[in-house]
Amino acid sequence: MNPFLLAGGLLGAAGVALSAAAAHAGGGNIATAANFLLFHAPAFLALGLFGSLAGRVLKAGGWIILVGLLLFAGDLLARHYLGNRLFPMAAPTGGTLMIAGWLVTAASAFGTRQTN
Repeated sequence: MNPFLLAGGLLGAAGVALSAAAAHAGGGNIATAANFLLFHAPAFLALGLFGSLAGRVLKAGGWIILVGLLLFAGDLLARHYLGNRLFPMAAPTGGTLMIAGWLVTAASAFGTRQTN
């Protein structure tokens, strides 16, 4: 099983479903979560498809982005559907992790290629 391909497919599907829900619920947090899921799904598909070429740093960046995305979108959706946050500062933590993950991904361009 390729976890990044799985994540890309699930993020894409969830993004489309949440976009439809946002169209009926007036947008807000649902639309923001849907956008973030849809924006990141292709990155995970690419990482899954070319993962054998990816070094450890690039893979680490992918995992960091995924955790951040789940925290960020999860918190927005929890606020809308459950009326509560996942935990205090979940969305900002997730956003910070996404930024860090993208920076780690960028830094992987300077490393040597490792196929682990």
